[in-house]
Amino acid sequence: MAAVPGASLSGLRGAVDLSPLVARQSQPSPSAPSGASAEGAPGDGAPVAGVVVEVGEADLARVVELSRTVPVVLAVVAPWSTPSQELLPALQHVVEEAAGRLVLGVVDHDANPQLVADLQAQAVPTVVAVIAGRPVPLFAGAVPEDQLRPLFEQVLALAAQNGVTGSVPMGEGAAAPAEEPQPEPLPPLHAEAYEAIGRQDYTEAARLFRTAIAQDPRDTAAVAALAQVELLDRLQSLPEDARTRAASDTKDVEAALAVADLDMAGGHVEDAFARLLDTFAVVAGDDRTVLRTRLLDFFAMIGADDPRVAAARRRLTSLLY
Repeated sequence: MAAVPGASLSGLRGAVDLSPLVARQSQPSPSAPSGASAEGAPGDGAPVAGVVVEVGEADLARVVELSRTVPVVLAVVAPWSTPSQELLPALQHVVEEAAGRLVLGVVDHDANPQLVADLQAQAVPTVVAVIAGRPVPLFAGAVPEDQLRPLFEQVLALAAQNGVTGSVPMGEGAAAPAEEPQPEPLPPLHAEAYEAIGRQDYTEAARLFRTAIAQDPRDTAAVAALAQVELLDRLQSLPEDARTRAASDTKDVEAALAVADLDMAGGHVEDAFARLLDTFAVVAGDDRTVLRTRLLDFFAMIGADDPRVAAARRRLTSLLY
């Protein structure tokens, strides 16, 4: 893959505008690229010869160009972040299982502050897919491996709809995965919703997912995606003093909801559950209904099989009865 310094992304639409970073590629820099030094990493001038590489600001133009051939999953992580350390092995495993149809780009949060800012990564870890030069936010926080697989199948299906169906060499040392079936295409409403997410039009994405649920109440993927979209939308307007208010008044439902959103976005799932349940225990009436609804949304996002959800459900039941 040839380098493309100064490549234009004027046609890019999405929640993350990558064009300022790519534009900076054309400016001379006295420092070495911040990408991986291993052979095949984007920053060393060689074609990508593996599916897991380190990515820094100097590598972004190559990543964008590569995403026109194969979807690139960018993971913003940090060595001090426990959710990052939990998520990375799962991401690597699932990406390697895709047999070269996905590339994982690992972004060091501390070493690449400008890249993190331009990716609008408000939590660590944050994961964003880049498909045909267009970013699609996926999630923040640690996600279990069994939930990553269906999510990345959706990424591959969305990529196929945009003509991105290539692959890259697996590289030495990568496990040879078994032959996998091609992903099923996304249902039309899901595909439209992910397009809306890429434009940061969360209202339209939520409408589309609600329509999908109305057509098929058993569409658990749409239920989980709707909860995630609504969380993304709320994160744009959270009160700055939420944690202070929640600490000073355990009955402040609005503050509790905001802090729980922040914890969920940061991957602190148990903290988010505990915040809502603690507040649920000291309020009554409509306030309880609001808190219970948010808890159920979070349960849908994490998945019924997760032990953290099971524990929170048991406590919720005990508080109800």
